[in-house]
Amino acid sequence: MTEPNSTLRAVRMGLLLSQDDMARAVRNAGERSGEPNGCSKRHVQRWEAGEVAAPRPVYARALESVTGLPISALGFSLSVPPERVSDDGAGGHDLKPSTAGVAPARNTPLPEGRGAVEGSYGGIWLSRYEYYSSGRSGTYVGQHYVVLLQHGNRLSARSLPGSSDSPLTLDLAIDRNVVTGTWTEQTASDGYYQGARYHGAIQLLVEPTSRRMSGKWVGFGKEFDVNTGPWELVFKDASTSKTALERYNRRPE
Repeated sequence: MTEPNSTLRAVRMGLLLSQDDMARAVRNAGERSGEPNGCSKRHVQRWEAGEVAAPRPVYARALESVTGLPISALGFSLSVPPERVSDDGAGGHDLKPSTAGVAPARNTPLPEGRGAVEGSYGGIWLSRYEYYSSGRSGTYVGQHYVVLLQHGNRLSARSLPGSSDSPLTLDLAIDRNVVTGTWTEQTASDGYYQGARYHGAIQLLVEPTSRRMSGKWVGFGKEFDVNTGPWELVFKDASTSKTALERYNRRPE
């Protein structure tokens, strides 16, 4: 039996895309790059169901463009194969899993002293930051449940759509216990900030338990002043299965 590609599904949900939306985005990415493809909802369903080991390169490149992640970080178990026609009657869209049953990729801790990464951080985390609103003369808290994916020393997090009206993305690099990167938040169109898009930098320290990261964010305000405040990520669940995603696809308490 094949194992569902819960990583790809988590990434899609983090982008607030339905399966139809994802297929459309993949087609559009192909058009923009000059490599048209015929991605459909059925393709996305087969990928997420784990029915294929890896998409054809034309689809893989479009998926990387849509998600901003390398294909190897999207839960596929094999490296992207050369262009070829499969024997599944699907017109060469994808490769089937081999009869050997290669399992989907997993985040694997590196042995101590081997490179800059000392643990595995993939899963669901609670993101919490504080910011001062000059317009409201008060300090507020922003919270999201995010799906964090790991590819080597690169970490990528996207908020679950039900956890906030303002989608959040984090693109990070980890060097032992220091995490550095960027953040982007698209505020709700009907909220106080009326759909404004904010972005900045972030640096966190990983606690010895590897279950909490804490540090500071920095970003520009509407008056082009530089703002900063505390930010933390708290580990919640190592699973990105459908059940786990549904459990945390809500507003944090």
